[in-house]
Amino acid sequence: MDLAYFYYEAGHILLSPARAANDATRLFFKNPANPLSYTPYGKAMAAGCELFERTTRRYGKPSFDLDTTEINGREVAVRERVVWHKPFCNLIHFDRMLPRGVDPQPKLLIVAPMSGHYATLLRGTVETFLPTHDVYITDWVDAREVPLSDGSFDLDDYIDYIIDICHLLGPDVHIMAVCQPAVPVLAAVARMEAMEDDCVPSSMILMGGPIDTRKSPTAVNKGAQERGTEWFRRNCIVKVPPPNPGLWRDVYPGFFQLSGFMAMNLDRHISAHWDMFNHLVENDGDSAEKHRDFYDEYLAVMDLTAEFYLQTVETVFVQHALPKGEMMHRDEKVDLGAIRHCAIMAIEGENDDISGIGQTRAALELTPNLPEEKKTYHLQERVGHYGVFNGGRFRREIAPRICDFIEAHENDAGAARPAPRRQKPQLRAVR
Repeated sequence: MDLAYFYYEAGHILLSPARAANDATRLFFKNPANPLSYTPYGKAMAAGCELFERTTRRYGKPSFDLDTTEINGREVAVRERVVWHKPFCNLIHFDRMLPRGVDPQPKLLIVAPMSGHYATLLRGTVETFLPTHDVYITDWVDAREVPLSDGSFDLDDYIDYIIDICHLLGPDVHIMAVCQPAVPVLAAVARMEAMEDDCVPSSMILMGGPIDTRKSPTAVNKGAQERGTEWFRRNCIVKVPPPNPGLWRDVYPGFFQLSGFMAMNLDRHISAHWDMFNHLVENDGDSAEKHRDFYDEYLAVMDLTAEFYLQTVETVFVQHALPKGEMMHRDEKVDLGAIRHCAIMAIEGENDDISGIGQTRAALELTPNLPEEKKTYHLQERVGHYGVFNGGRFRREIAPRICDFIEAHENDAGAARPAPRRQKPQLRAVR
């Protein structure tokens, strides 16, 4: 499998002449001076050329493009700043120019999934909370962009990153884990509570996360369980080829993950592209643009370090270490019974084919020492995995419940917590 990445890169290079010819053909049939561009034949040719270009393109990292938001009926500017940096993650703060008279709003840390897509997959999630919260998000770095000299990155490092960010933001932060990070975020909070850390978040929102994949196992869960970690090590780990900065780093390539996701719903993706072809022929610009926006994001993927990917597969999907009380962070056991102060909200989607019903709710069952009034559960009807954190039902039905939950626990920071046992590390903001 070590040559797979080289073949992938070579494929893109070999397609360059075909892409150049395709672009010339598309320009010919899109030219308003060409009479053929107004005919059904010309429109079909231009539409086909655009689909070829989009399906053979290498999609780069998208941008958030959230320049403004509306607060109390007034449009305010939003400035995107990196306030914390480590080799595999940047912490982005969406700094809003609050109108005079507006009180400080709750701090919300959104932990984006490190599962093949960029943090911009949560653009809609961020946009929804900007009017009501002071939003931060973890922007994970593509492993192929990180030189080997910057060291390794595994699940333990991921948990360390979360703890460090909580120290930076303080105990009044509310932390939201979307899908994959539900496990490391829950583990990080458990470790902080066990250490009587004074920066334990006020609350955490776990959305469609694989806390206990033994419950309602999906095809993804069953596949990992049946194959085992060694199968993934042999078949999914490759080395980054030149000229990438992460040359020779062992990674799980993003294009592997993307092909797996698309294979799960291949008929749906084929239908979507056929629909776009028809929209382009019919000059239905709005529908075609929605397709472009979605797939510009969906097809942009990043590589994961091999050690993080394999440790996650082993810990979460094969051993079920967290719900069995066997998960370790460094040399310490992750004890969910230590969670006594940080309120938990678990959110699941009725039609989620990635994290089945009950997998996220397990977090509420595995924290026996957290008072019941600090636990909330919501099952959203008629949404799949993506709909748990984005889309119309998320904005109308899920986000308002999250806002209510955060408001209910906004004053929990530091309540009934023991004095800190250790000094918080001094972290410097990156400007």
